[in-house]
Amino acid sequence: MTARTVDNPTPVQYRTASGMLRELATIQPDSPALTAGDRTLTWRELYRNARRIGQALMAKGVGRGDRVAFLDRNSIEFFEVFFGCTLIGAVNVTVNWRLAPAEMAGIVKDSGAVAMFVGTDYADAGKEIAGVATGVGEWVALDELGSWLDANAEAEPGDPGFEPGPDDVITQLYTSGTTGLPKGVMITGRNISCILTEADRVFQIGADTVSMVAMPLFHIGGSGWALAGMSRGGHSIIVRDIDPAAILALIARHRITETFVVPAVLMFMLATPELATTDVSSLRTIFYGASPISEDVLVRSMKALGCNFAQVYGLTETTGAITSLLPEDHDPDGPRSRLLQSAGRPFDHVELRIVDPGSGKVLPVGKVGEVLTRSDQNMLGYWNQPEATTSVLSEDGWFRTGDAGWLDGDGYLFLHDRLKDMIVSGGENIYPAEVENALLSHAAIADAAVVGVPDDKWGETVKAIVVKAPEASTDDESLAEDILAFSRERLAHYKCPTSIDFVDVLPRNPSGKVLKRELRKPYWIGRERNIH
Repeated sequence: MTARTVDNPTPVQYRTASGMLRELATIQPDSPALTAGDRTLTWRELYRNARRIGQALMAKGVGRGDRVAFLDRNSIEFFEVFFGCTLIGAVNVTVNWRLAPAEMAGIVKDSGAVAMFVGTDYADAGKEIAGVATGVGEWVALDELGSWLDANAEAEPGDPGFEPGPDDVITQLYTSGTTGLPKGVMITGRNISCILTEADRVFQIGADTVSMVAMPLFHIGGSGWALAGMSRGGHSIIVRDIDPAAILALIARHRITETFVVPAVLMFMLATPELATTDVSSLRTIFYGASPISEDVLVRSMKALGCNFAQVYGLTETTGAITSLLPEDHDPDGPRSRLLQSAGRPFDHVELRIVDPGSGKVLPVGKVGEVLTRSDQNMLGYWNQPEATTSVLSEDGWFRTGDAGWLDGDGYLFLHDRLKDMIVSGGENIYPAEVENALLSHAAIADAAVVGVPDDKWGETVKAIVVKAPEASTDDESLAEDILAFSRERLAHYKCPTSIDFVDVLPRNPSGKVLKRELRKPYWIGRERNIH
């Protein structure tokens, strides 16, 4: 089955990031565009700074198609560099600052960056990167950005005037690498245009939006959301570090109206005492996604924050969200409460299919298979990896997400897991998310992940890795027995964990996804797993 219209998806108007900046700097030059800490830039100032950076890069020989790397936490400087690059046709490469320096260096080298901007906190990492990414000819320390601009750009520079075409690469984001080495996802003018044109309809973004940009900007949930929030000329508040109490203070201080967060942030906020006394009445909608959320966390968040909630689903390769579970579908006590487990329906310009991952045959309503999508949001491809690109992106534009899911009769998408995380036990397919959702309703469990571990009889069996709630029993053996009994009351026997391990914290990537590969690895040493 294909959700929405297969032959005639809604066309998307073409709009560019550079064009948006020029337009808003003209019609509302003195309105605030960005705030980080005590610093605020108006649209006029942002445009001027971007022009200066663009001209300075051009003076150093950087031009259309050249990669420019950026390494720092969320900051106003990111946007100055991002838009500076868009004005000259250079490609932004935002480096994951949570990686080890050697991993950062690998990304910068792979990208072929010719220039790099480095924040003060990452000066040492920059030195290590410089030893590997020898193609970088221009290094700019962000704490010396002003003097670099004074030496290389006019005080009031002209606009270089570049306007990207639909297939021009605007930014190159590296996948988080939950299933292997990061790949450079080439995101084009056409892809960015979808974010900018659909923001009002998809995210209810307006000129009065005060957007909180809390997710890392090297992730599509950070930079993609940021562009959406800016698209109608609203005010964006940049969060440098995830501190739940500080986030709550920002909501009250700036009267935040919309934001996007991963479920882990919601969990942190629920555990923050300041939540009970903070004025969050300005919030209109919280968008959440990028990793599974338990129904318990979602419902408690809805009650505690008292605003609309909307789930979104997408990938870096789809330039972020392609489906949404709208606020009106968040009705935990109503007849459609089952939809809280759904990722919603695709946007009007997006097509979905569920196919058999082996044969590619389209599956009927209710059958679990691989989720495929086609839209103008699909990436151009992976940088310098043509074989990897053709393995996931068909000639007629269908992208293989690698996610397992099914569609109901109304076109709602229900996700199970990454196909590579599926557990096959005795010939039965087990989707960890289903088991995890059941476990997370246990009062003694704060967080949980499920992986397949070797079993001589069944091939694989289910292991639960659990973070205990603060009030949980300290007797691990009796608590494990209780959790196992609890799961057997709620799940088919073959889906139930056969063992429980307790940990202090689950390993997650920057987008909030649990690193299942890391959790599985110790149990499969010397063994071969059929699902890779």
